[in-house]
Amino acid sequence: MPSPRPLRLAVVAGDAKEVGELVLKGYSRPIAAYNSCGLGLKETPEAVADEAEKLLGDNFRAVKLRLGYPTWQEDLAAVRAVRRRIGDGAALMVDYNQALSLAAALERGRMLDDENIDWLEEPIRHDDYAGSARLARELKTPIQIGENFSLVSSMEAALAAGAADYVMPDLERIGGVTGWQRAAALAAEHRLPMSSHLFPEVSAHLLAATPTCHFLEYVDWADRVVREPLRIVDGRAVIPDRPGSGVVWDDKAVERYRV
Repeated sequence: MPSPRPLRLAVVAGDAKEVGELVLKGYSRPIAAYNSCGLGLKETPEAVADEAEKLLGDNFRAVKLRLGYPTWQEDLAAVRAVRRRIGDGAALMVDYNQALSLAAALERGRMLDDENIDWLEEPIRHDDYAGSARLARELKTPIQIGENFSLVSSMEAALAAGAADYVMPDLERIGGVTGWQRAAALAAEHRLPMSSHLFPEVSAHLLAATPTCHFLEYVDWADRVVREPLRIVDGRAVIPDRPGSGVVWDDKAVERYRV
């Protein structure tokens, strides 16, 4: 078995004439991933289940779906339809995209607490840390926030308030690679599992160097413009053994989609 490969990212400085190499404190390894390519509200619970089954396919073991239907009964029906379809062995996350008031989040969260959901993501305003802390205290389902953290200072404020059970910074918003490393250290200090938001091609590298690595959010948005899309095998992202981030652009496709 080959020895683990140190994680290395290319770093461009100044006017892009100076290129260096950043060696992350971690090793290349498969990273658990969930499919987040859906996230659209559907007309019927069965349509939601159809999409979830398609998103799992042969390679994924976890999927996330969008909630926030007009009533809690519709949310519950969607979750139950998906669970019946995908079985108990698959992980199921749900995302409200800040759609609820605190009162509604408490009501719906309690209704979902016994539905075998891995996390409840951003049910209320992303910056209502006091409200989110109450949800984390009173609900059994873990509360996931973080995609809207603006630099590490906002993550520090959220964790000081006890606003989450899990965190999922966005690589761009948290401050790039340096911001991510600081966020990872903060999550480790608080012993909170840390996932990613978007940018899976680079986030996979960073999660491999994250002490409390949890899940990679997978989207296929870059597949049309890269030569070799990120591979998912047995529910895990395979970090490519190529220089830098491993992304190799398809120049013809980039030109075709240029705006």
